[in-house]
Amino acid sequence: MYFFLSNLSSVDIGFISTTVPKMIVDIQSHNRVISCEGCLTQMSIFILFACMDSMLLTVMAYDRFVAICHPLHYMVIMNPRLCCSLVLLSFCVSLLDSQVHNVIVLQLTCFKDVEISSFFCDPSQLLNLACSDTFTNNIVSYTIEPQHLRNVSEFFLMGLSDDPELQPFLFGLFLSMYLVTVLGNLLIILAVSSDPHLHTPMYFFLSNLSFVDIGFISTTVPKMMVNIQSHSRVISYAGCLTQMSIFILFGGMDCMLLSVMAYDRFVAICHPLHYQVIMNPCTCCKLISVSFFVSLLNSQVHNLIVLQLTCFKDVEISNFFCDPSLLLDLACSDTVTNNIVMYFVGTIFGFLPLSGIFFSYYKILSSILRIPSTGGKYKAFSTCGSHLAVVCLFYGTSLGVYLISAISQSPRKDVTASVVYTVVTPMLNPFIYSLRNRDIKRAVWKLLRKISSS
Repeated sequence: MYFFLSNLSSVDIGFISTTVPKMIVDIQSHNRVISCEGCLTQMSIFILFACMDSMLLTVMAYDRFVAICHPLHYMVIMNPRLCCSLVLLSFCVSLLDSQVHNVIVLQLTCFKDVEISSFFCDPSQLLNLACSDTFTNNIVSYTIEPQHLRNVSEFFLMGLSDDPELQPFLFGLFLSMYLVTVLGNLLIILAVSSDPHLHTPMYFFLSNLSFVDIGFISTTVPKMMVNIQSHSRVISYAGCLTQMSIFILFGGMDCMLLSVMAYDRFVAICHPLHYQVIMNPCTCCKLISVSFFVSLLNSQVHNLIVLQLTCFKDVEISNFFCDPSLLLDLACSDTVTNNIVMYFVGTIFGFLPLSGIFFSYYKILSSILRIPSTGGKYKAFSTCGSHLAVVCLFYGTSLGVYLISAISQSPRKDVTASVVYTVVTPMLNPFIYSLRNRDIKRAVWKLLRKISSS
């Protein structure tokens, strides 16, 4: 009960901080201007916290229901893992609601007025200001700067090849890779959830990694296959921003989860007697939540940088998805500062997880070398083999893409390199874990026998 109450208090602080500080600053500065990206950001965060309030009140009602109607089972039902999951679910639902509103407003290409009759950016007020709307607006308290309206409504994704004869082959290839990736990762999730022996922190993180990999490849490949089938390469401005945000979100989650899994192996090998105490369910859920929040922050920073671009000199993106670096290259204005900020942010968010992985494996290697027997060393290191292979594959291909982009001047080579870490890596992860891990193989075969017999 008090865990949910503390979360509600945090949300209430965020809720009021979204609007009141800006209003106070405007009163003091005698200035009612808010930028387009500032308005969208305020609107998104406002809806996020408002929805979180509603969700947490529902969760707290459920908590009281269990406490009063099932008092003997209260501690079993409302365990720490479930409580963390309920808070995380509340956040995810609220985030979805916020982003849906964001996408709707982003689709508005022009406004008939720039005056919002409220002290914050209300989405309903923004919709009333759209050119297609005929309602009269009230007197204002805020003004949105009109120069930030976009003069680009859509982009063209150039894809992998212009050859019409190659399109059916590409469609079949990527459809096969997509199905293998989704089914393979889904199989791992089902195997982990159905086998009680795999309800441990390591496999909990693995199932989350599989879920993220499904989201990672689903952000880009389905859109590319639709474009091939429809012979259309158009993606709307709002669709491009949405794809870019979700792509960076799942990409960041991949990095963070690999770092968390390295920490899990560090605790298991270097502190085996305290493993269950340190890596308790609540800590595991918190680590997943932190990974999500950090990735979301990274995604939104990139989103805000791109939102500041007022015009584009071209609408052709030389890739099969909306790459933020390519969008910056298409901008009319000088993007040196934006490029520096974007690469700095990318370096920070990429360097921190990688540093955590290096530190964990440095400690793991030090502990393994102190084991006297060869068999003991092999057994200890074998638990890290699959994870280490995935880390090398993910970071190796990502680094390769950046090196190729820096050296090569051919857009086609950049696209081919992008395919490796956006499609091939998520596809190979299930095979790496299932082939090198006996527990996973046993659980998968057990699940398949259960499915075939039913």
